[in-house]
Amino acid sequence: MFGIGMPELVVILIVALIVIGPKKLPDIAKALGRGIAEFRKAAEDAKESFNMSDLKDEAKNLKDAVLKDDEKDEKRDEDTARR
Repeated sequence: MFGIGMPELVVILIVALIVIGPKKLPDIAKALGRGIAEFRKAAEDAKESFNMSDLKDEAKNLKDAVLKDDEKDEKRDEDTARR
């Protein structure tokens, strides 16, 4: 977890307990947990929106390619009909 081992984690928790105090530590831990959960959700939403825009771009490119192929087919049919 971020290159933090067990001894470092214990030191961080002891310092937090001393600085914040035992009464407020659970409340702060809950708030931190909620903040991390919200951040993860926002990151996932952003990831989804980027994927959706990529899909829209790919669909547009595919549509353009199909329309160009149809135009080429129509032009070839017209040229064949003239002969």
